[in-house]
Amino acid sequence: SSGHRRTLAAMLKLHVRTYGDATRPSIALLHGLFGSSTNWGSVARQLAAQYFVLVPDLRNHGQSPHHPDSDYPAMVDDLLGLLDQHGLVDATLVGHSMGGKVAMQLALTHPQRVAGLAVVDMAPVRYTHNFAGVLAGFHAVDLTAIRSRADADAQMAEHVVGSGVRAFLLQNLVKRPAGWAWRLNLAALGAAQREITGFPAQPAGAQFAGPTSFIYGDQSDYVTPAYLPQIQRYFPDAVLCPVAQAGHWVYADQPQGFMTCLTALLAG
Repeated sequence: SSGHRRTLAAMLKLHVRTYGDATRPSIALLHGLFGSSTNWGSVARQLAAQYFVLVPDLRNHGQSPHHPDSDYPAMVDDLLGLLDQHGLVDATLVGHSMGGKVAMQLALTHPQRVAGLAVVDMAPVRYTHNFAGVLAGFHAVDLTAIRSRADADAQMAEHVVGSGVRAFLLQNLVKRPAGWAWRLNLAALGAAQREITGFPAQPAGAQFAGPTSFIYGDQSDYVTPAYLPQIQRYFPDAVLCPVAQAGHWVYADQPQGFMTCLTALLAG
């Protein structure tokens, strides 16, 4: 089918960090928009004692290849390729934000490849949050004129409030022999804004019936009672695990609370 040809043509080989012993049960940690595999370092190290942990850079992020398609089916294809490359029948998926949507899409379309699912501060819905301001912040940085990260931070500050958010975004700034550059494919991510804030339409009756936990910050507005019917429709076994005093960056805000929720899912 044409769909299958697209998959083979568009599947990208992701840059991946691995931790732990490859003979153990596997877990894939998926970062959010504008993030990278480095975001998960401390979580990956904690899990490495008992699991084989794969932490990829998703397409158009980190050190992974760039491609004009940045939709969820394309990101799922890349992850299936990653599992195949490591000879893994299945893995537990842990996805934050955009990575949570990638994980949900993979679980709904290829449930046999997913041993368990942890969705971190995200629901299977379209959000009105838009990231135009963040993109404006990236574009405000004059890569030819800056001499330091501090220069970039000052230029970005007009558009992006919060030094912590800017520090996170500026992790994507790299100095190469030819000068400063963004590791992100900003053009593709900007063009895919509607796909990324949305969630793909699913065929009637699509479900992932395996163990599922929605881990969310009780001070964030990404998982609300309004989204419960949609969560239960797709994930009938879903457990909600709120983390006290955490915002959208659950695992950074409250690492212990996050690990308590994740461990409960893994102990199943």
